[in-house]
Amino acid sequence: MEIELIEIRDFLVERHPFDALSDQTLEQLPKSLQIRYLRRDSHFPPEDIDGSYLYIIRSGAIELYDADDNLIEKLAEGDIYTLHCQLLDLGQSRNGKAVEDSLLYLLPCDSLRQLREGSEAFNRHFSESLRDRLKQAVNGDQESHNQMAHLTVEVSDLLKKPPVTIDVNASIQQAAQLMSEQNVSSVMLMEGERLAGLITDRDLRKRCVATGLLGDRPAREIMSSQLQTVQHNSLVMHALMTMTRLNLHHLPVMIGEVVIGMLTATDLAQQQNSSSAFIANDVRKAQNLEYLIQASQRLPELQLQLANSSATAQHIGEAISCITDGITIRLIEMAQQELGPAPIPFVWLCGGSQARGEQSSHSDQDNALLLDDSFQPAQHADYFAALAQRVTDGLDACGFVYCPGDAMASNPKWRQPLQTWRGYFKEWIDAPEPMALMLSSIFFDLRPVFGEFSLFEQLQQEILQNTKGNSLFTAYMAANALQFRPPLGFFRNFTLIHGGEHDDTFDIKHRGIVPITDIARVFALDQGLAEVNTSERLSAAMAAGAISEEMGENLQDALEYIASLRIQHQAAQIKRGQSPNNYLPPDTLSELQRRHLKDAFGVIQTMQETMESRYQSGRFR
Repeated sequence: MEIELIEIRDFLVERHPFDALSDQTLEQLPKSLQIRYLRRDSHFPPEDIDGSYLYIIRSGAIELYDADDNLIEKLAEGDIYTLHCQLLDLGQSRNGKAVEDSLLYLLPCDSLRQLREGSEAFNRHFSESLRDRLKQAVNGDQESHNQMAHLTVEVSDLLKKPPVTIDVNASIQQAAQLMSEQNVSSVMLMEGERLAGLITDRDLRKRCVATGLLGDRPAREIMSSQLQTVQHNSLVMHALMTMTRLNLHHLPVMIGEVVIGMLTATDLAQQQNSSSAFIANDVRKAQNLEYLIQASQRLPELQLQLANSSATAQHIGEAISCITDGITIRLIEMAQQELGPAPIPFVWLCGGSQARGEQSSHSDQDNALLLDDSFQPAQHADYFAALAQRVTDGLDACGFVYCPGDAMASNPKWRQPLQTWRGYFKEWIDAPEPMALMLSSIFFDLRPVFGEFSLFEQLQQEILQNTKGNSLFTAYMAANALQFRPPLGFFRNFTLIHGGEHDDTFDIKHRGIVPITDIARVFALDQGLAEVNTSERLSAAMAAGAISEEMGENLQDALEYIASLRIQHQAAQIKRGQSPNNYLPPDTLSELQRRHLKDAFGVIQTMQETMESRYQSGRFR
């Protein structure tokens, strides 16, 4: 092979997607290429080219513009331009120019088609859109599951048969006969399409046989009507915690308000195996703080095992958050064993990543106490101060360190009655200022963990009524959401930290994950959507028409991919015995991972530009 062709081959073999081709194909490929040199300020693609080509930038730089002559992208060494081969790609344009003297390799579209037909791995790169590439990247990271994946199994995966139901007006004998025929330990009583109650074997023994109640009496006389249910897509771990906390053996499984099955304690026992031991169950049974600390110390190993099992980042975040909820609940219960029952209704709220169900092991804690308006400082303040201090101290001992900004229930400012919280949010919404924007990622992402959930529901409804369609507030929130930008330079190279402890890295949390959570929060508050989880907020925003389906799904896939890389990075640190952090060195990623990551960052950049235009948020920065 001539020296020039060898040099071209060596260049291509180090560039994705050409590195996916066989050695034999790579030996022949340079012979199919044309070479073109463009002087600075020359039109791109060259106007005198006869035919359609894929362009590979060997050296130099190309700028691409949209129909309004706005700069939309820059191409540098190793980048490819595919539009003339009828391959759709977000951001590509027919209008460009060389901004440096540039050397190009031109591959005829017919040759490209043959290469795609001969290599599935090569072909996958040229999917119809960035949307497909991101989905393939996400799905590709989830292909290999091992036995640890059972920790992120959803409830619906354990259902073995359709729901066993009977009309609420049936007799006790009819209900018992149906249970015997179906070989089940419970039957659900229906009033039309609505779940009205539940009868179990235990109910038949205690409420019927033991009391001498006749079998012809209506079944509703012995049913339990105050039912705890679980949604079909909840994690098995979440169902386990609910059943152990409430001492239940049966949980009706729902899709919305529709019954689809019954989850039993037996189902969970069969799902559990000796390798997992369900940390959540150990948390629930903990008798003192030392036991909780021991359970929480297994969280990094759990994160490592889940990462190794290729569980999704979304499920890992939900699993860790679920255990943190359990630790919080147990700390509150233990505190009340010492302090006695609360003198007035209250609800413990978690904020930030825990509230969104997106926590990693041993994040810092964000929480608050919402008290009933019957609160009297002289009579009640000491009790709730002691409760909050015990719980926040316990969380810190379990590895969930104190919030650096003191956004915790142990801070009297965040331990207030409903009326005071209403005033806080009204001020933040009506007169946005730096403090409100700083707290937005915590207190506009709240979720009840323990206590009177109805207190929070009242507050949340009022918050969303006040933020919905509030253009001034939304503009400020959008401006705040643009503070963290993806670490991409003009030439799609990563912009890194230079010097210090984190030299040659970037913060994948604040430069990748936080921008998407901020975007989703803006849409949720602007549309008055109650969802808190970032992916669920994006789904709700799509359903409300606030964001296109394509962009919403692109953001969801970008979030999953970026969060997965963060999980893998932290898992590698845990395996080496290091404390996990968010500082990712790009040189630890494969070429394919870097390209997918750049795609994901590109989605964020596009959405941030759209938000900046839509909400005119540049005025406030």
